[in-house]
Amino acid sequence: MSETTAIAPRPRVMTAAAALKASAAFWFVTAAAGQIAFIWFITAFYLPPTLLGQFEAWNRKALITGYVAGDAAGNLNFAVHVVLAAAITASGLLQLVPAIRRRAPRFHRWNGRIYLVLASIMSLGGLWLVWVRGTYLTIPGAISISMLAVLTLAAGAITLRHAMKRRFALHERWALRLFILVSGVWFQRVGYMAWIILNGGPVGIGPRMDGPFDLAWGFGQFVLPLAALELYFRAKRARSPGAKLAVAGLVTALTLVMAVGIFGTVAIMWWRFL
Repeated sequence: MSETTAIAPRPRVMTAAAALKASAAFWFVTAAAGQIAFIWFITAFYLPPTLLGQFEAWNRKALITGYVAGDAAGNLNFAVHVVLAAAITASGLLQLVPAIRRRAPRFHRWNGRIYLVLASIMSLGGLWLVWVRGTYLTIPGAISISMLAVLTLAAGAITLRHAMKRRFALHERWALRLFILVSGVWFQRVGYMAWIILNGGPVGIGPRMDGPFDLAWGFGQFVLPLAALELYFRAKRARSPGAKLAVAGLVTALTLVMAVGIFGTVAIMWWRFL
């Protein structure tokens, strides 16, 4: 009886761990689908006119500051920023595929270096677009996107340092944090569409993105995903099956909301421009 009692909890612990792992896999597959759609839209909408020099076509889609006649430096920075957004999204997804890390470690290392360089270029370019070109609608919005850029630069540096010191467990955690931060603009769009669909309209969204939801989500676009990731890290280390199941449920719920936002972003925000 004593032996039976001692081993009885193990199946529950394994089940909780499996549920947590499954929720993470569900999140990644859903996010990957959404980010592949993001790559598809950028490639289909921005790349052809950019390569043909028809920069005014950017403005078919509402932009804070898109093509501006006579602003050669600003237009070039915007073009580079948009094209690199597709490249860094693809690079980030490849970094997270376990099979690639196991079977092609050399590719993983070189792709990781490219990802870090692109993250730095994108962050610095984003800061330039905001504070030099004036690509923002509100000061809180400019502050939030600047904070995202600075955090991305910091996370990239820490990720690289742990890799160089061969502290691979810490490197993996910081690489995931970096992925979340780099995906901030994508989370912004998905979050907006999920909010609009679930509320049946643009509740709390101002005409110049100055409503209460706009101001909150400007920071929430990276704070909420980072917080969920930290809870996931803690749940993985926790011995309590209840903690693992609770976080698995939270990740699953957030993924379902994200799926709604992805659908809305593709069907409402992007499809009509193609």
